[in-house]
Amino acid sequence: MSKQVQQVETIFCHETGDDYLVVVERDGKRLFRAKLGLSETSAGPRPAKFRLKQGSSEEPRQPDEFVELARRAKRIRISEQTSAAGRQDLREMLAGYQLEDKTKTVRTCRYCAGAGRYSPITTDTAVKDDDDWICRDCARQELERQLSFSGGGAVSGAAKERLEDLMMEVQDLERIVNLLKGRLDPDLTKFDTISATTDEVDPVRTDSLNLHPGLQNLLEDRFDTLLPVQSLSVEHGLFEGDDQLVVSATATGKTLVGELAGINRVLNDKGTMLFLVPLVALANQKYEDFQDEYGHLVDVSIRVGASRIADEGERFDPEADVIVGTYEGIDHALRTGKEMGDIGTVVIDEVHTLKEEDRGHRLDGLISRLKYTCEQRAKRRDDYGGAQWVYLSATVGNPEHLAEVLESTLIEFEERPVPIERHVTFADGQEKVRVENKLVKREFDTESSKGYRGQTIIFTNSRRRCHEISRKLDYSAAPYHAGLDYKRRKEVERKFGEQELSAVVTTAALAAGVDFPASQVVFDSLAMGIEWLSVQEFHQMLGRAGRPDYHDEGKVYVLVEPDTAYHNSMEMTEDEVAFKLLKGEMESVMTHYDEAAAVEETLANVAVGGKAAKALNDRMLGEVPTKHAIGKLLEYDFIDGFEPTPLGQVVTEHFLAPGQAFTLLDGIRKDAHPYELVADIELRDAEL
Repeated sequence: MSKQVQQVETIFCHETGDDYLVVVERDGKRLFRAKLGLSETSAGPRPAKFRLKQGSSEEPRQPDEFVELARRAKRIRISEQTSAAGRQDLREMLAGYQLEDKTKTVRTCRYCAGAGRYSPITTDTAVKDDDDWICRDCARQELERQLSFSGGGAVSGAAKERLEDLMMEVQDLERIVNLLKGRLDPDLTKFDTISATTDEVDPVRTDSLNLHPGLQNLLEDRFDTLLPVQSLSVEHGLFEGDDQLVVSATATGKTLVGELAGINRVLNDKGTMLFLVPLVALANQKYEDFQDEYGHLVDVSIRVGASRIADEGERFDPEADVIVGTYEGIDHALRTGKEMGDIGTVVIDEVHTLKEEDRGHRLDGLISRLKYTCEQRAKRRDDYGGAQWVYLSATVGNPEHLAEVLESTLIEFEERPVPIERHVTFADGQEKVRVENKLVKREFDTESSKGYRGQTIIFTNSRRRCHEISRKLDYSAAPYHAGLDYKRRKEVERKFGEQELSAVVTTAALAAGVDFPASQVVFDSLAMGIEWLSVQEFHQMLGRAGRPDYHDEGKVYVLVEPDTAYHNSMEMTEDEVAFKLLKGEMESVMTHYDEAAAVEETLANVAVGGKAAKALNDRMLGEVPTKHAIGKLLEYDFIDGFEPTPLGQVVTEHFLAPGQAFTLLDGIRKDAHPYELVADIELRDAEL
């Protein structure tokens, strides 16, 4: 040991029971560990035993060897975690050998000390653990242990990095562990704030517009000036019939752009207005809105796939002034040769649906088929110059390119009416409801400066979960999803609007057009069915938090269950998805075609356009391999020349993909029960 003694740099002493752990270091590396025992003598405390530790064994050495080590050392450090009596004994013993000038009490990591490592720490570098302080490396290890203990041992790199960064920022391990238990600590859960922004736009006065008198009077009674996005649209040719892509955040007034264009053209005898949305629930809501706002000026009808509204029993009227419909409802009318009248305006809400894997190609095909139908009608009756197209979206990743391919003028207004504070926290499935209950209560108990109580939209991934959550909330709440009948949904909307409900719990599928004036949005899950949300969908949903006429700010809470997916087909886990969505950039809106989608849309184009099917394919946003698709349609016996066969007509009328059609045909030939056919199709789709 003599060579080691000559090269000693630091001796560290830490109390362990009745003895002291001694760590001897040189150049920051441990040379060896030993156990030191003191005994009281007439001269004061003195070394009584000294044992070198080698693994689990100990080698007895002469106590004087410790004194020699101490004399050779450059510095001697005593752990602050050592008891006051223990520190006093050590100092007296070292002073007895005139070594007090080398001796200093320092704060050290107790985990390192227990493991025989010397790790001095300061209040700037340490992390609090209970009433003690530990080094950052041990804090990370302890956090991993807590993650494993709480069931989150497999959190993604992004989530773990987030938790570690928070821990280092607040220097408190217990607060982070509490966060994993679903405790709401706003300083820790806060991810960022999306600031309120206002683009400078000179507002257009409503009395300066030269609209049909009926609409002009209605507008002047409601508003003195138009909102900024509406003013921009008017200034760029809205009432001159120019096609427009309007991109603006939720609650900025873009929907009125489409309404004004269409109603004005209807009243000036420039054709029917089509207002198209992706979901039946949204079509029902919009139908009611049009009747309430414009019913004294125009006739309104609805087309949602079926030919009537189930609750009211009103028949679809193709000669109505305004037709509200779902994409599929109007497309079904085209595919089956229904008369659509003279279409003067087409408004397509939520046009970013074009990028969705399952529905994007159908909207792409619908736009092409509807444009073709309008053009053919205009050729026969050229009395109003063709249809005006207005596309609406709150979230588009590539607005300039999308406007170009849609041959429309881009109207982009990047205002955020109120700031949105985004939070992320961790909780398992059962803990989430408890957290949601606390968030809903806290928000409903808060009143804005404009006199409105805070209300919450909770987004989840299934209808069953909607009911489960709403039942467990202490304050009045209601489920809201497409499985409820129309009257029930309208009742929920009314109660929420009158502040009788603290929260609605809805499926992500209804996020696009849920029109609730909520101050807070809570994500119970980040899935839509069995698919993770896209960045675009996520932003669309969180944009529902905070309305300028109601609230001072919006709040968004993302509740994350680490290492969890909702279906075995999901490649990522919820914690991975959460930080991808929070940090992600908006995806481009483009439509992609696989073989099944290309065959389905080409068949629909044949049904509507006959020999013009290739031209219809060519004008779609996505690249459709027309020759290959035509070859498959002939092979499948779906077309004969450029006419659908009876089989092909049935397939296109029911929006069947080729594989679904063949599954049904095979079942019918085998005389299968209808339930078996449905099950076979569901199983087949689940395997894709």
